[in-house]
Amino acid sequence: MSDPNENPTLVRETSEEELLAAIFPLLPTGEATLVGPGDDSAVVSAPDGRFVVSTDVLVERRHFRPEWSTGYDVGWRAAMQNLADIAAMGARPTSLVVSLVVPGHLPVGWVTGLARGLAAACAPSGAAVVGGDLSSGDDVVVAVTVHGDLGGRAPVLRSGAQVSDVVAHAGRRGWSAAGLALLDHDLGDADRELVDAYLRPEPPLAAGPAAADAGATAMLDLSDGLLRDAGRVARASGVGIDLDLDAFAADLARLARAASAVSSATGRRPAGEWPSAAEDVAGSGDRAALARDWVLTGGEDHGLLATFPAGTAIPEPFREVGRVVAAGPAASGAGRPAVTVDGAAPRAHGVGWDHFRG
Repeated sequence: MSDPNENPTLVRETSEEELLAAIFPLLPTGEATLVGPGDDSAVVSAPDGRFVVSTDVLVERRHFRPEWSTGYDVGWRAAMQNLADIAAMGARPTSLVVSLVVPGHLPVGWVTGLARGLAAACAPSGAAVVGGDLSSGDDVVVAVTVHGDLGGRAPVLRSGAQVSDVVAHAGRRGWSAAGLALLDHDLGDADRELVDAYLRPEPPLAAGPAAADAGATAMLDLSDGLLRDAGRVARASGVGIDLDLDAFAADLARLARAASAVSSATGRRPAGEWPSAAEDVAGSGDRAALARDWVLTGGEDHGLLATFPAGTAIPEPFREVGRVVAAGPAASGAGRPAVTVDGAAPRAHGVGWDHFRG
């Protein structure tokens, strides 16, 4: 998808220096930046004495489709998925470095659109893009490394959940998965809000430091699905997690119409590279099951899942969605799974996204 307001000149018709000159003025600067783009390295202040660091990558036709996404969309997503990782540690993002691989046939306007999307996503947190790398290649690849400041807090790890803790969630559940399914079935105009939730997710970044200040014992960014990511907390902490599906009633209700549209359209989608992860459920015509799958296994909403000691005043926008329970017997095939829903094994099609299994 192209932006008609952007420069149509092709990348192969410009030089590296000219392309960088078009990008640099669009990148955000931040108060922590001492030396920004233009030198061999950036210099960023670290008043806490520690840096929180994370990295992620977006690959064309693996993580986004150009016919669906503008450069602005991809820049926004690339920033937000990294900013959410910093928030999940209880930190505030300060700076990003971005490595970009682009094919020669790509319009320069797509690249400057990406820079604008990065800037817009970073603006509320004050994070800066302080440098990176640029190369040519057959497909677009966007790799982002983000740094954050803990502000004197202890980092909130995945391994601190304790039995009897409250499990809480901040953000949307299943909206991005529903938006992807609508696009995948050529139904993008059926619900633009859900499609936008996929193209431009809005993680609750300020909720991460707030959770740390409130005494969160464990936390992570929900990038690969509620069941898969909750399982990561459970295994890292040596506990079980029992989720209350009713806690997601508002999300389930919001997704009902999209589930109906996708269920009705299943079987009419042309064969392509990205079959829906819930295709079998959609094909069954069980709309409630499809909405439930999006909530339990859908990825890329980038909400935050955290655990708090019982009796803690849970900060907004977190809401209680379950409890930490004792882990079941460790013997293979025995006992309770790491994550249960309403006290039983989850009824879902898979557990979430895996980069190598799909």
